[in-house]
Amino acid sequence: MIENMKKIAIIGGGAAGMICALRLASYGFGVEIFERGERLGRKLSATGNGQGNLTNLNLSADRYFSDDPSAVEGALSRYGAGEFISFLETLGGIFLPDERGRVYPASRQASAVTDLLRRELTRLGVEVRLGAYVEKLTYEKGGFILYAAGEQVRADAVVLCTGGKAAENFGTDGSAFALAKSFGHSVTELRPALVALRCKETIVRSLKGIRIDGLVRVVRGKEIYKSRGDVLFTDTGVSGDAVFRASSYAKEGDKLLIDLLPAVSEERLEKALSTARGEDCLLCVVNNGLGRALWKEAGGDKKKVIALIKNFPLTVSGTLGFARAQVTRGGIPLKETDAHFMSTKRAGLYFAGEALNVDGECGGYNLQWAFTSASIVAEGIHEADAK
Repeated sequence: MIENMKKIAIIGGGAAGMICALRLASYGFGVEIFERGERLGRKLSATGNGQGNLTNLNLSADRYFSDDPSAVEGALSRYGAGEFISFLETLGGIFLPDERGRVYPASRQASAVTDLLRRELTRLGVEVRLGAYVEKLTYEKGGFILYAAGEQVRADAVVLCTGGKAAENFGTDGSAFALAKSFGHSVTELRPALVALRCKETIVRSLKGIRIDGLVRVVRGKEIYKSRGDVLFTDTGVSGDAVFRASSYAKEGDKLLIDLLPAVSEERLEKALSTARGEDCLLCVVNNGLGRALWKEAGGDKKKVIALIKNFPLTVSGTLGFARAQVTRGGIPLKETDAHFMSTKRAGLYFAGEALNVDGECGGYNLQWAFTSASIVAEGIHEADAK
């Protein structure tokens, strides 16, 4: 039992940190957020290409990667997409799904979601310290001590919402894991996820900037995963939301087989290509630049061109790394926490969001996890205080 918890310190002012603070403040706790940057919610304001893809109606535990899938499933069953949307709408605004179940604010402005959370933080009197990097965290009898910006601040409980190592331009460089390690926690291997893939084939350079609606298959002896959506060719490989989803499964050496026209059968392609000779046979079939490259790659053989359109092969050679990744694979193992994501090493120390070893597919699943884990942490602190 944690006695007389009155002041809660939250380290990290991203989505998980702000939501956890709001939940705790609604329970009557004094809450203080320590954010190393100069603004709250910078990464949240950029999510969904700035449109704010917050969650997904097609929510399920198999959309996530972790060391304890049953814990993820249990958490999502308590605080799922419906609860997240309801929570946001009690703050104001309208949130709507698209045809793929991805939920956005009706305004399609991610920054407005951040503003909505900031407004509520102010209304509830949550203290916010900006430019406050927590260098050290200790525990002495009676509570925690945070060392930040030349000050020592005491707290009855601490929630680490520090993110992972991805997108370091938002202040998430992985250094905050040292705070957890100082209490005996381990950190699983950290890898970039939801990230553009590098490919060995040099043909991609000639296709740079071309965007298609494609079906991406990850093959490692057999098909590992497939995803349909945007595919953007870059000078080093491929990007786009279909590739981001596939990147959670792809490893170096895997084959990517891309159907460049998934809505068109081989028979229909044969009919279309039969009426013209040369690379002109691909006019109004694929992007002109892509058509020229395919024609050259196939040596002018129409059958080979069709084969390339339906199974364009690339070999994964790596990723663009943490700097370009949307999320981090890895973190504090769930098995080192209890049902409310409190540390099994130090009572009163909690984890939420990307700091935990949980990451989801592209499509709103990671922001849903921020809400789910933050809500469960707040519930746990409230229950512990009530005992």
